[in-house]
Amino acid sequence: SRPALIAAKYAEAQGEAVGAAFHDAVFHAYWTEGRNIEETSVLKDVAVKVGLDGEKLLAAIDDPQYEAIVNDEIRQAYAYGLRGVPALIFEGKYLVSGWQTSEVLAQVVNEINALSEANSI
Repeated sequence: SRPALIAAKYAEAQGEAVGAAFHDAVFHAYWTEGRNIEETSVLKDVAVKVGLDGEKLLAAIDDPQYEAIVNDEIRQAYAYGLRGVPALIFEGKYLVSGWQTSEVLAQVVNEINALSEANSI
């Protein structure tokens, strides 16, 4: 959800560890607790749980600075050809889109490693 994406950019700006903690807590709220991460009250609650000021986080959701960062990242995702999630980009150039088995992901990594080895010879 856009509010959660913007809130995450604010959290990241408060430090890498805080950003990671917020990210994990939002995922937990959504996937484990079934909470609606589009609701600002949920995002404020998550922020407080990881040590952020909830009111500042809410203000950041309406801050054009953080919205611009999210918009830029969305444009970049479209430029990569991303149209859905999950999407993984390996080595900054190999896209694996959609849910994949661990076997498929291992095959991708093996192929990238083989290409890398061949190019280094």
